[in-house]
Amino acid sequence: MPRYALKIEYHGAPFVGWQRQTDLPSVQGAVEAALAKIEPRAHTIAAAGRTDTGVHAYGQVAHCNMASDWDPFRLSEALNYHLKPQPVAITACRAVPEDFHARFSALERRYLFRILSRRAPATHQAGLVWQIKHALDLDAMQKAAGHLIGKHDFTTFRSTICQADSPVKTLDHLSISRVETPGGPEYHFDVRARSFLHNQVRSFVGSLERVGTGSWAPEDMKTALDARDRAACGPVCPPQGLYLAQVCYPIDPFA
Repeated sequence: MPRYALKIEYHGAPFVGWQRQTDLPSVQGAVEAALAKIEPRAHTIAAAGRTDTGVHAYGQVAHCNMASDWDPFRLSEALNYHLKPQPVAITACRAVPEDFHARFSALERRYLFRILSRRAPATHQAGLVWQIKHALDLDAMQKAAGHLIGKHDFTTFRSTICQADSPVKTLDHLSISRVETPGGPEYHFDVRARSFLHNQVRSFVGSLERVGTGSWAPEDMKTALDARDRAACGPVCPPQGLYLAQVCYPIDPFA
């Protein structure tokens, strides 16, 4: 069966997350239902990351198997037609080898977290950022983030319901920048690794925000990491500022 890679963008607010759930709206369920309108049968697709309730995506990647050979452009157009009016869009589609797997072929996932810093309620960015009313100390947060880079036991930053076999992961990159936007200053957290634990990025950002406010010193991040204890983690930040931004493969399927 011909296999296709799909790059998917979505607004996570209406969904319980990526993974299909009985009688609950999910992104996977929406895409599979659209595929069933094109080729009437049961469809099962696999994705690079199972985003949680309320989490968004610019660059989720999934693959699907079709019974017929489709022109990739026509397939993406047909899917987008049947996905309306849900906030899900196929932004790229390419034919891929049958051994391509959206999850297992991936080398790295990149997440973006956005914090909006302003006192007035967000309007255009409501539901798309975590809004706080205070400024953050960027230098302090960057120093704290340095303690997280590399291979560590991330038990402190792992959800208690995480199903990963091990808390040991390698964090390749974590950078923080302040970006001036028309809606106000934002702090962007760029986080990259081959794979992540459940709630790991939101746990990082929640703890780094504590550093940014001065409640924690940068060295407190290392203390929390070394504790290997979930109780040592700062508050887990809300999901609406988190985006699956990019998935990297040995060969870019959308090049």
